[in-house]
Amino acid sequence: MAHTRLSALTAILLAVTLTAAGCGSQGKGEVTASEKTGSTPAASKEPVKEVKLTVGAAAVPHAEILEVVKPKLKEQGISLDIKVFDDEGQLNPALKDKQIDANYFQHVPYLDSVKKEKGFDFAVTAKVHVEPIGFYSSKLKSKDEIKEGAKIGIPNNPSNEYRALVLLQQQGLIKLKEGLTTYEATPKDIVENPKNLKFFETDSATLPRALPDLDGAIINTNLVLEAKLDPKSALFREDANSPYANVIVVRKGDESREEIKKLDAALTGPEVKKFIQDKYGVAVVPAF
Repeated sequence: MAHTRLSALTAILLAVTLTAAGCGSQGKGEVTASEKTGSTPAASKEPVKEVKLTVGAAAVPHAEILEVVKPKLKEQGISLDIKVFDDEGQLNPALKDKQIDANYFQHVPYLDSVKKEKGFDFAVTAKVHVEPIGFYSSKLKSKDEIKEGAKIGIPNNPSNEYRALVLLQQQGLIKLKEGLTTYEATPKDIVENPKNLKFFETDSATLPRALPDLDGAIINTNLVLEAKLDPKSALFREDANSPYANVIVVRKGDESREEIKKLDAALTGPEVKKFIQDKYGVAVVPAF
């Protein structure tokens, strides 16, 4: 009986020894699948597939704000490609022609003023910021210095022209006719002009350069920033309760795309709000 137990024990020890020797030989001579690929079983998970999202934007502050969310979107598998357009008038045609996936430069009144004429079938997905327009002058120090017959520069595109004239009306300098409900107006719609102000209607981008030839001009804040003017130097400006929030615009039907939803969420988060407040102060106001 003792002899049987001893034989069994010997057989078990021999089996263990052979197994250990087999494992040792694999470690010294054979290459495992993990070693061939340089990975471990735990690291065999598929990497997240990156999706490219191209957004057209004005340079300041739009492209700068987009840069803030770029790293966060990268973590979510989205490669954000920011295309800056010097000619903002090309941003909507570029979106229509599928050169970009979204654009970020305009407010809803502007979009409404051009979409029917141009045949844009777009959707707005997020409100990001307001750029309060202001009255700037290289000659005057206060509103009270605006004299009889002063030459005032205003943007010549319909929605921003209306916006400029409404600002002058709020300051008591002119009065517009009643019933203007389409965010469109020109100096022809002025019914009272006690100082007989003369209006210089031109492309928005030229107004900062035209200041020396004018008594003052109403200029969009992004153009003020690009021209390196101090936004605090405005003699007066819109308040924060403006309908002119700058928005993310996409082709209709694309608002449900996951990457667009993630872009909107990133742009309306606390990190962007803090960036806008810290960098731009009174010049740019979060709209969320």
